Amino acid sequence: CASICPNVKPFFLCRSFSAFLLFILAGVSCNSVGKKIYVDLNNTVPCVRLLNATHQIGCQSSLSGNVGVLHVLESEENLDWVLDSGPNPPYMVILETPLFTRSIMMKLKNGSSRVAGVAFVVPNSNPAGGFSPHTSCPNENSGVYTEGYDPTLANCKNTVWNPLGSGLSYEDFDFPIFSLKDDNDTEVIRQCYIVHNRPVNGSTPRYPLCAMQLFSHMSAVTNTPTCMRRNDINFSISPEYVCDPLGDSNVWGSSRPLNNTAKGHKMWESVVIAAARLDSRSFFSNVAPGTESAVSGFVTLLAAAHALRNATQEAQPNRTILYAFFQGEAFDYIGSSRMVYDMEKNQFPLDMDNIHSVLEIGQVGLRSDSKLWLHTDPVSRRNLIENLQLVARELNISGEEPNLSQPLPPSSFQRFLLNRPIPGVVLEDHRSEYTNRFYESMFDNREYLNITYPPELTPEEQLEYVTDTAKALTEVATMVGRALYKQAGGEDSQLKNINADSQIVTQMLYSFLVQSNNSWLQQIISPDSIGHLNDRPLNLYVGVYQQASEPTALVHHLLANLTGSVLNITQENCNNQREDEEDKESKHGAAPPNSTERRGFCVRSTSRVFRALSPAFEEHNYTNKAYSTWTESRWKSIRGRIFLVASHELEMLTLGVGIGVLLTSLLLTYFISSKADILFSSAREPTNATY
Repeated sequence: CASICPNVKPFFLCRSFSAFLLFILAGVSCNSVGKKIYVDLNNTVPCVRLLNATHQIGCQSSLSGNVGVLHVLESEENLDWVLDSGPNPPYMVILETPLFTRSIMMKLKNGSSRVAGVAFVVPNSNPAGGFSPHTSCPNENSGVYTEGYDPTLANCKNTVWNPLGSGLSYEDFDFPIFSLKDDNDTEVIRQCYIVHNRPVNGSTPRYPLCAMQLFSHMSAVTNTPTCMRRNDINFSISPEYVCDPLGDSNVWGSSRPLNNTAKGHKMWESVVIAAARLDSRSFFSNVAPGTESAVSGFVTLLAAAHALRNATQEAQPNRTILYAFFQGEAFDYIGSSRMVYDMEKNQFPLDMDNIHSVLEIGQVGLRSDSKLWLHTDPVSRRNLIENLQLVARELNISGEEPNLSQPLPPSSFQRFLLNRPIPGVVLEDHRSEYTNRFYESMFDNREYLNITYPPELTPEEQLEYVTDTAKALTEVATMVGRALYKQAGGEDSQLKNINADSQIVTQMLYSFLVQSNNSWLQQIISPDSIGHLNDRPLNLYVGVYQQASEPTALVHHLLANLTGSVLNITQENCNNQREDEEDKESKHGAAPPNSTERRGFCVRSTSRVFRALSPAFEEHNYTNKAYSTWTESRWKSIRGRIFLVASHELEMLTLGVGIGVLLTSLLLTYFISSKADILFSSAREPTNATY
């Protein structure tokens, strides 16, 4: 040190240099020290905070994360340890599937002073019973059935559609709740609990104890009007918003071109709307497979649109068939209410007067005895199901009507009925209450629809393997295609030529429920959308407006490819499209033999996207009861970790020793500094010294 810091007052300079070196060395080694202390959790998915006009729901942690001693709940009787008798609160509760119930969660919520958070272990297979964290009457305050429409049908008085619905997704918890995959991380947590925390014969476990810390602090609080007001008063150059409106983009296309630049009513134009929803949700934000609740419906509609392509080109029916795929329907019908709003405001190529009728495809993946139920509105009922029943009989499918006094199930069609009594049918696989036992939950997955593959098949072979579910949905798609053609005024002679392709259906099911990054989708996706392909099932949670959505992008490209026609033009001409023409879009195409470079092609179609943002945000009326007002809170860090925590006595002793060392070092530093001239003085050399 003396050689580096010669001359006057070497102590202070050398001490500063040494501290600098120690700081660098500490920075280099801090990651390894952190890894020795903490075990970071992978594959964690949080419950996040959502807000509407009056409430907040969901979960959150404190700003610095919630810390609690791990406790694996083994039975409901074991709750007393967490809520009352356990000596080391607060606790971080680990729940298995049978215990993730409303009764247990509400007890934990009411005892939140002793609960730091909850981690739910997701099993590798679906539970035997049903599980639905949604409400028993989905979207009950945003559909057509109000007290003014028909008091006997309002609030599911006549039919409880989702009897297994616990309503957990609509509760507000003041602690974090995470889901964990049942993998190596979960096994580490269990072992940590068994070794350090599990009481033996009623004895109190000794320190050190295993603890968990969960970070999921949410920026928004109270309700949507409050968070949007805070967004508006942010005047900084780089504003930090606290919440975002839920929303996405709807997808639509038509059996023949519509002038997209001329908005509003079109004289002599009559359309039959064929609709399906695109989104789903669950208690945890990014785990929403929606296999029965959404995928079965929109895959069927896509297959029906493909089956209709040749028939509508060869013999165009009198009416246009408009295919509509709505986003955000799980949150008070965001997408369908936006289409109706745009039609009323002349912001859509058609208006409500152009609509002849509506056919919506709901949950159709769990048919029993080949039965499908044709739901209509008892107030605006009109005999429009004859076409469906006629083609159903030809396909050996039973298309039956439920009780005449039964209302429509929760459906996008209700938003059209709110505007005027348009005739329509909602196609479902249930007569009254849902067949789906996992409605709006993470267990509404491909396992539930029995989409399985022989174990010896490669991913490429699975993509081509036609499952029984694909065959069943192909039958429904054929029925829907023929019924739509007949409803649009098409010729009966063409009906036999309308047949859905089971190969297309199985490829779509594989793409949405297994992995979208496959050779089939790689051929038909445009180059700028290739990033939407992933090696996992799609998440159908709607997310926030103006963020890219995988389901929307893929359905848009699929609709274009399945209903459009290939053009023999260059990529430059393909991309120079006009608004008043059909969309032209370049695709990747297939790779020639012995080559990895794909040959592109151009598709002309009527497939388009338009906004699925609630009109409440267009009008800046965040207390509007007529439209969805759902927003999602923003956050900065979502993560979890476990570590060993010492006893409070040892912590206080360590703190006391640390303070003592600090005070001693300060006194020693002050003494040395005040006596530096004496301690570090040296005899002066004579001025006449020579060298």
